[in-house]
Amino acid sequence: MELENLLSRLALALGIGLLFGLERGWRQREAEPGSRAAGIRTFGISGLLGGVIGALAMGGGGVNSPGGAFVLGAGFAVYSGVLTVFGRDENRVRGSASATGVIAGMLVFALGAFAVLGDMQIAAASAVAAAGLLALRKEMHGWVESISWPELRSLFVLLAMTFIALPIMPSDPVGPFGGVNPREVWIIALVLAAVSFFGYAAVKYFGGRRGLLLSSFAGGLASSTAVTVFSARAARAGEAPPRLLAAAVSMASAVMFLRVVAIVAALNPVLLPLVTPALLAAALFAFTYALVMSAPAQDSSSQVMPVRFRNPFDFFAVVGFALFLGVIIVLGRAVGEYFGAGGAILGAAAVGIADVDSVAVSVSRLVPHTLHADSAALAILAAVATDTLTITVLPDGTPAKVAAKPGAPARLALAAVRAVEQWRFAPIRAPRDAAGEVAFQLD
Repeated sequence: MELENLLSRLALALGIGLLFGLERGWRQREAEPGSRAAGIRTFGISGLLGGVIGALAMGGGGVNSPGGAFVLGAGFAVYSGVLTVFGRDENRVRGSASATGVIAGMLVFALGAFAVLGDMQIAAASAVAAAGLLALRKEMHGWVESISWPELRSLFVLLAMTFIALPIMPSDPVGPFGGVNPREVWIIALVLAAVSFFGYAAVKYFGGRRGLLLSSFAGGLASSTAVTVFSARAARAGEAPPRLLAAAVSMASAVMFLRVVAIVAALNPVLLPLVTPALLAAALFAFTYALVMSAPAQDSSSQVMPVRFRNPFDFFAVVGFALFLGVIIVLGRAVGEYFGAGGAILGAAAVGIADVDSVAVSVSRLVPHTLHADSAALAILAAVATDTLTITVLPDGTPAKVAAKPGAPARLALAAVRAVEQWRFAPIRAPRDAAGEVAFQLD
């Protein structure tokens, strides 16, 4: 290794030790002299020591050789033994039983050695992450004390859905008409669960109004349908004011409109003049309506109703609704295949109930070779219109009750914007492709 490179790696090892030492030294700054085993100097030297031992191991043939591995292992063992003895004495003086200081010192040595032997960026990132965890000691302990068992259980289920079930979920389509991808259905369930969980957490830690709007904005980036399902269940259970839930759904809808514009702009800007005016108008209306509905209303008894969610999410309800959306996707494809051009519009609309993004992505890629621009714009708007209609119906499950809901005016207005925009493009006929087949047509 060149001298310049070695010096920069040793400097990083020293910096890692000083970073840990700064946190540990500040936390114990009021301790009596001689009552702590290690401070900023000791941690700084420990990081440099790890770097030097790593350099010696590299000089002995590297960690893959017997000599280098022995130097590194012996150095770490001796250092850990000495640090453990002093950590034990420190605990006796303070009357505590903490191993954090000893483990932190061992990590400093290991990261110092890794800074010399491995990737410097990974070593630096690991040091920052570990130092951050040490600095958040009080906050993390407080969080553990305040979390309930249903919250912890839901967190474990969400993590299992993400890191255990998702990687092994098959990605090959199953069923007729192109089938449904089990992995995609599981991702839908995962999004529904995540939106519910983080909405619950946001309300708990940021308050009802700010928490709901913040979680709805973030949830709208992934799925406005998921936000709607979450709000619908909260409304049926009486866990939050209807006005506030209507604001949350409108906020997610506004983000969804802007998300579709961004997808179209990235994949096929030719479609922007056809879809942007209506989508931007709907987004502006939805944002405004969300702010109006979420504003405190002194004369409204529902506004003073506390926001109290009983459970982050129900696993079986989430998976069941995801399966339902998967069935809708298959039916949408079947309608598109059996009913020709008009069915293609209906198919896009049906798929839009579950996933507007997939319609926007797939349709945008078909222009201009397979699909006429006007027809593609109509298909995208049909999917968005269906998603908006879903938002209107889902809270109570029956269209007849929509007019009585606080959020109905906004949702119906958004649906009207979609209908007007669709009327602009009818009737449309697409040109024939090279094989003489009409790729897409609406009469």
